[in-house]
Amino acid sequence: MKTRGLLIVSSFALVCVATVFAAEGPNLKGVKCLMNPKAAAKAEKSVAFKNGKVFFCCDGCAGKFTKAKDKFTTRGNHQLVATGQYKQGKCPLTGRPLNDKQTVKVGTVEVKLCCGRCKAKVAEATGAKQAELVFSDAAFKKGAFAVAKVEKKK
Repeated sequence: MKTRGLLIVSSFALVCVATVFAAEGPNLKGVKCLMNPKAAAKAEKSVAFKNGKVFFCCDGCAGKFTKAKDKFTTRGNHQLVATGQYKQGKCPLTGRPLNDKQTVKVGTVEVKLCCGRCKAKVAEATGAKQAELVFSDAAFKKGAFAVAKVEKKK
């Protein structure tokens, strides 16, 4: 009888732990494959990147990224923010404090900037140039992007 009770309690604990991890995972809603922007990213097709994960549609795309990560860091940084794994701390152009009224959408991410001049510069850029301004490694460092803290639900 004790073994059965222990088994039930253990099973319940395992389900709770699995639920917590599933709830705290990256948000892939609307996120596209890092290599193929026409295909949806899949949770099971991921590669470790900068204390997080980047997501792909297939093993082929994941393999291409793995072979040349340095070539795709801007895309990887963008996806880390898009999935909620990283949060912005400062303006990625100047390193100054953020102004909540100065925002520009870059891909699927709402980026905050410090002033109207930075906002205009990012808004005027398009495609890869716009992403490079905000998500290149230099901009990522200047913008104080950091691993997002996971809030535990009570």
